[in-house]
Amino acid sequence: MCGIAGIAAFNGVSSPSIPQLKVMCDTIIHRGPDDDGMDIREDIAMGMRRLAIIDLKGGKQPIFNEDESVRTVFNGEIYNFRELRAVLEGKGHVFRTNTDTEVIVHAYEQYGAAFPKYLNGMFAIALHDSRQKKLILVRDHLGIKPLYYFFNSNHLVFGSEIKVLLASGLVPRNLDIGSLDEFIAWEYVPGDKTLFKEINKLKSGEMLEVNLQDPQCRPQIYWDVPSGHEITTLSEEEWFEKVDTKLQECVRRQLVSDVPLGAFLSGGVDSSLIVSAMGPAKTFSIGFDDPTYNELPWARKVAAHLNVDHVDEIITPDITELFEHLVYFLDDPIGDFSIFPTYLVSKMARQHVTVSLSGDGGDELFGGYETYLANAMARQYACAPQIIRDKIIAPCIQALRPRSAKKGLVNKAKRFLEGLEHPETLSHTRWRIFINKSGRASLFTQNAHDAMEKTPYQHIEKLFSKAAKRQPLNQSLYVDVKSYLCDNILVKVDRMSMAVSLESRVPFLDPELVEMAFQIPDHFKVAKGQTKVLLKHIAAKYIPKDCVYRRKEGFSIPIKNWLCNELRPVMEDLLSPLKLSSDGIFNNKTVERLKNEHLSGRKNHSHVLWSLMVFQAWKKRWLEV
Repeated sequence: MCGIAGIAAFNGVSSPSIPQLKVMCDTIIHRGPDDDGMDIREDIAMGMRRLAIIDLKGGKQPIFNEDESVRTVFNGEIYNFRELRAVLEGKGHVFRTNTDTEVIVHAYEQYGAAFPKYLNGMFAIALHDSRQKKLILVRDHLGIKPLYYFFNSNHLVFGSEIKVLLASGLVPRNLDIGSLDEFIAWEYVPGDKTLFKEINKLKSGEMLEVNLQDPQCRPQIYWDVPSGHEITTLSEEEWFEKVDTKLQECVRRQLVSDVPLGAFLSGGVDSSLIVSAMGPAKTFSIGFDDPTYNELPWARKVAAHLNVDHVDEIITPDITELFEHLVYFLDDPIGDFSIFPTYLVSKMARQHVTVSLSGDGGDELFGGYETYLANAMARQYACAPQIIRDKIIAPCIQALRPRSAKKGLVNKAKRFLEGLEHPETLSHTRWRIFINKSGRASLFTQNAHDAMEKTPYQHIEKLFSKAAKRQPLNQSLYVDVKSYLCDNILVKVDRMSMAVSLESRVPFLDPELVEMAFQIPDHFKVAKGQTKVLLKHIAAKYIPKDCVYRRKEGFSIPIKNWLCNELRPVMEDLLSPLKLSSDGIFNNKTVERLKNEHLSGRKNHSHVLWSLMVFQAWKKRWLEV
């Protein structure tokens, strides 16, 4: 596990230097505190910071092929490297180390640009072929590991985090106002865009192959979730056996490590299934004082049932100080509240292990989100007479004050109505948006709003169109895998775990399991108002049923309450009328109304206010320099 950095210079401009490359690498020392590696040749600089996981002594990068005509730097893990190495050695390739990185250069020699298809793992790869004058960037199948780049007529600059690119001194810092609109709507920037106009991210399953003699930037898809039809001839028990067996196989594959390894355990279905497949394990959980945000009793019950070595803690963080600290790791910001618990549980786990497995991806593959149920409920709600909906139900629910608890009937009812304000074409993703069209229009100044060239919904509509041949639920799952998962969930997990130099692995996102999951018909995933039907059936084989069939809580914090107390000074500072007026992006009056309604308890605007705070803090830290 590492962080990578690099520069390719074109058209006779000055070659990058070692001091320049070192500054870039030093910005991500948290990703690799154990070692560094730098190499410049033929105007191509490649650098890395290493967190030693496999072949602790021999894994220093860059790694070369036999004649050093091919070199690579790489962030991630290749789980099938031993099997792939045996195949490549059988074809005459000579290995010098025991590291998984070395299979990359030999797989490239053997298979050419098709080599990523042979890799099972999580990875961001930069590979330089000096003979063919090519530079190749590759991101793993599901987008577990990040890879950003800047391209113009003179340079290609790349790295594991945006701060790497900025440290090169070659990349401008200009705000992309259209991406800001998407960020406010979704709490993340989707697809290949970032909040920096000139910086892009390689999307999941993409490769960028650059001819260094005629450099052009045209990323290509090398893998996508297969679009074959669902297999309807298998029974639930047959799918039970297939998924159970494959999940066990995927977990075992990801246990490869030369350093201590453990797992996050929330006590929910996904993380519990991962732990159950590990055998003897060390597990980690955190909780909060607010009982509606504390799942420790469930985690402890699962840990006791599986007889694992469990560590947990009730956390009372200095949330203001923690927020200031985490801004450094949010150069590609997300508005997801759960950055805090993810960071805190990662920090605790790092005291004991260097690698931790997580249950991320289970919801997106097997139908775990309540948004899927909300979408089905919306169809039923639409059958009620409009006069009853508009004159009785909606006004009564809207008149209720939000509750301080995490969820509850009132909060759910209010969120349900809020989701209905968005276009029906967005399907279940309507309940991921926390501000409607008119709200966004009033939030931005006229100048900012006029500069936005498109609606923030286009990426979702394109993904639904691409998934049109799948069954309805699998369409929604595909959309989530290609947007919410890779652009939000995996960003959160990567940044917060790597902030403490902890490698986080996600067995559910093994490409083989992903491909299998999308062959499973809808009704084995969500049916009769129940989510994740098949996966819960499997989980009940290994953990207590009351842990399986309980209400889904999610990994979050009481931020809506903290904004009224601990975080209020930060909110008032970042969203002060003076600062907002000087920026000319947001409408002062709208922001003040949102704050006042939230502080008075009349409405819950925590998601919008938090996104505004994250953006303002990001802008101060990364744009205003």
